[in-house]
Amino acid sequence: MVPTITLNDGVQVPQLGFGIWQVEPGRPTVDAVTQAFEAGYRHVDTAQMYRNEEGVGQAIAESGLSRDEIFVTTKLNNNRHGREEAQKSLEESLTKLGLDHVDLFLIHWPLPARDDFVDTWRGLEDAKAAGRTRSIGVSNFQVAHLDRLAAETDTVPSVNQIELHPTFGQPELRAYHRDNGIATEAWSPLGQGGPLLSAPIVTALAEKYGRSPAQVVLRWHLQLGNIVFPKSVTPARIRENIDVFDFELADDDVATLSGLDEGEAGRLGPNPDNLS
Repeated sequence: MVPTITLNDGVQVPQLGFGIWQVEPGRPTVDAVTQAFEAGYRHVDTAQMYRNEEGVGQAIAESGLSRDEIFVTTKLNNNRHGREEAQKSLEESLTKLGLDHVDLFLIHWPLPARDDFVDTWRGLEDAKAAGRTRSIGVSNFQVAHLDRLAAETDTVPSVNQIELHPTFGQPELRAYHRDNGIATEAWSPLGQGGPLLSAPIVTALAEKYGRSPAQVVLRWHLQLGNIVFPKSVTPARIRENIDVFDFELADDDVATLSGLDEGEAGRLGPNPDNLS
């Protein structure tokens, strides 16, 4: 039901996945991921920082699904930068997940003031070479950070996971991704459930298509080619968020939603250049 995108290393990733940022560790994570699997999700996006990798692993173990049916992403914690430390931290994540590899491992934040993301990236290259992750990528990297990786290392990131929603569309960064074969992944794709979903343009389009505002925004992402991770712990919303493949927005409606972009004023999370 969910289409896949082929990354620059040939790995295929489901375009819509299940995000579990801010899902409580333990049973709440197990229950949420189990609900997602039952609804048809096969892509789970977690992170060391979220503290819920063990719950993801338990849900996978209890699901009855084969390992090759599930795409698992995790991300490096900010206190684990460095070539050897990154590899060690991935081994710890694999233990928590109960897996012998993940499908995608990301540097969570570049932390440019520390000036160690290039060395850290080499650790991810080592982990991929060792078969502990199928793909490697980054999260929250700006163009300058990506340029440094291109100049100083041998591997182009397969993805860059960034804050992205209609009010913060990041067109310049997405264009860089297109030009360099990097897939765009969107975090906070629904604007963290804030004013975006009640914006008159969004609610009017929801009425036009007979869908929820969240479904309209998710279609916008999918039609732009983004990989997207809606998050919910409510079973009905978990099912609703994946029920977006039987309708399509007209091109002018996609453009209308893109017109909501507020530039830097639309950013909800930290600016990667300032986070240290």
